[in-house]
Amino acid sequence: MTVTMYGIKNCDTIKKARAWLAAQGVEYDFHDYKASGIDAATLRGWAEQVGWEVLLNRAGTTFRALSEADKTDLDESKAIALMVAQPSMIKRPVLVSAGPLLVGFKPDTYLAARLDR
Repeated sequence: MTVTMYGIKNCDTIKKARAWLAAQGVEYDFHDYKASGIDAATLRGWAEQVGWEVLLNRAGTTFRALSEADKTDLDESKAIALMVAQPSMIKRPVLVSAGPLLVGFKPDTYLAARLDR
């Protein structure tokens, strides 16, 4: 199975993850949310695997800039709608491979996922 990294190319965490994958010789496709967007069905599928709370980047400036009304009473449906409208709110990177869905970048987690197979 092909490894696909989802993110935003100018994100520092994405740059670190891409450098790590290159150093490990892992080939991957890159899906840039800014250029290609993301659909609700994909986000729902990811949320089934890891939970929408894991996907939503509450620490980022995009989320913090939301109105209080948008931040209040968050549930999966509302969070997914926000992430589709503003993909910068998705925690980065999201890595899809033959193994478990990986959200965020931790070298030890990537290594344990055996992305080179």
